[in-house]
Amino acid sequence: MISRNVTIQNSVGLHARPATFFIQKANSYKSSIWIEKDDRRVNAKSLLGVLSLGIVKGTTITLIADGVDEVEALDGLCDLINNGLND
Repeated sequence: MISRNVTIQNSVGLHARPATFFIQKANSYKSSIWIEKDDRRVNAKSLLGVLSLGIVKGTTITLIADGVDEVEALDGLCDLINNGLND
């Protein structure tokens, strides 16, 4: 299991369309992936879970992956976030 902190930079945060892009990317990996914000942890492959965190621009979240492609998963998801979530 590995984790990495990343700060959301796109203008609208992680909701609606950007969250959909994020979840599609998360679902492309075999590993279990979670997002932690404050004291809450949700499945990064669940739209309702991700939306329930209310992640806005400037929020630092922790991505956690556990599985055969955990490093690749965190690299890919962090790249997606750092490149603006297709915003």
